[in-house]
Amino acid sequence: MAFDCDVLIVGGGPTGITLALIAAQHGAAVIVCEKEADIYPLPRAAHVDHEVMRIFQSVGAAAAIAATSRQTTHYDFLTAEREILLRFDGSDQIGRGGWPGANMIHQPSVERALRARLPGAADAELRSNWTFTGYREDSAGITASFDTPDGVQELRARYLVGADGTRSPVRGAAGIALDDLQFDEQWLVIDTIVHDFERLPKINLQICDPVRPTTCVLMGEGRHRWEFMLLHGETEQEISSDDSIARLLEPWQVDGAVTLERKVVYRFNARVAKDWRKGRVLLAGDAAHQTPPFAGQGMCAGLRDAANLGWKLGLVIADQANDAVLDSYQQEREPHARATIDLAMMMGKTVCITDPAAAAERNRQMLAARATGQGPGGGVTFPPISNGLIQPGSAGAGSYFPQFVSDAGKRIDDALGNGFWLIGEFDAALAVPSGIDPVPLSDARAAPWRVELDEWLTQTGASAVLVRPDRYVFGAGNAADLLAAWGMLH
Repeated sequence: MAFDCDVLIVGGGPTGITLALIAAQHGAAVIVCEKEADIYPLPRAAHVDHEVMRIFQSVGAAAAIAATSRQTTHYDFLTAEREILLRFDGSDQIGRGGWPGANMIHQPSVERALRARLPGAADAELRSNWTFTGYREDSAGITASFDTPDGVQELRARYLVGADGTRSPVRGAAGIALDDLQFDEQWLVIDTIVHDFERLPKINLQICDPVRPTTCVLMGEGRHRWEFMLLHGETEQEISSDDSIARLLEPWQVDGAVTLERKVVYRFNARVAKDWRKGRVLLAGDAAHQTPPFAGQGMCAGLRDAANLGWKLGLVIADQANDAVLDSYQQEREPHARATIDLAMMMGKTVCITDPAAAAERNRQMLAARATGQGPGGGVTFPPISNGLIQPGSAGAGSYFPQFVSDAGKRIDDALGNGFWLIGEFDAALAVPSGIDPVPLSDARAAPWRVELDEWLTQTGASAVLVRPDRYVFGAGNAADLLAAWGMLH
């Protein structure tokens, strides 16, 4: 039976579209099926970090997304009296991904920028109003069924990816269970259109007030958001009323400075799918993991999934790697996702204390720790890959390779492209496999960043580095040894 595509993705949100673009870059034919007719028009995710902006850059969407986003200098956790419990700073500084550390976004604008890249993709297609209803799998492929405007349709693919959100019909059809990490809080989210930015906070805030834990953050495209925790006994209807919203916003003195765009009560959860791959079915984004929003990593995590999985699917489809390569997806991504969920839960548990005595004790401990420089803070960092498609024991293996930016503002990714890079000093006669771009330090493409590349290699104690398409380091050392190790692993 003929295949309609190599990779069939259910869910046309940011994770699904980005995965389609990356997989297509690496040689896979992709169809994305989305149940809705168009992009959801109201704000949802609020933040992406420098690494995710680099992912957007890899699919050609970063410039458009940067044009609609905003930056802030830091993210503060404050007591009710506005004392600083935690400060995560450097948000507006260029991160290792080559973009500002924190970028406050307008999700519909992000999605439009991503979908605008589809017509130029090698072999990626979006079908809207296609609702997934089930699948059947055999030894050669997978056949999925959809309700469409033209009736029931089937598509056959080598792999099916569920990027279809927290409720994930694909995950349900595959019988994949969730590991509940026991975080469950209801919050009212208020999105506003801004008319006077001078009357609004210029930084992101968590107000750790036991009377009413509150979030106040910038958004992209002329918007601002507040979130208010529901207290015991409150109902969605009560807190969402116009009178309630007016009372909640009154202390911020923004009457006339903003117009209400959206109000919704969310239940913040923390869950991780127990299996991210089951046969020819894989999960990505909220289908695979759900996090409280306090670390701003919800959408970021899904886009990291796309960056990790897309090139691996391309390798397998092109017969440059065996199917077992896909097992490394969960190996690599789950520990990272759990680490960011743990961070978000720590932040959430810091904020969501409503007992006055417990809040006072929290304040005492955290203020004392901050006074002595012992508390958490600074910038948010993420763990390296510790297991998967890396060279175990190699210098730098699993670390994130920085995107160097020249004095003229040129980024190294734009010069070297989206594939594997072998960068360093090595014999010009070295046999380099197809799919790996050899970049000697003498190469003109490396020239604007020669000092930074030399410094990175010197600090790592290596003469060469093999960098994966998701910009994580396979390993560093002798170039011939790196290529041999890569050949054995995949």
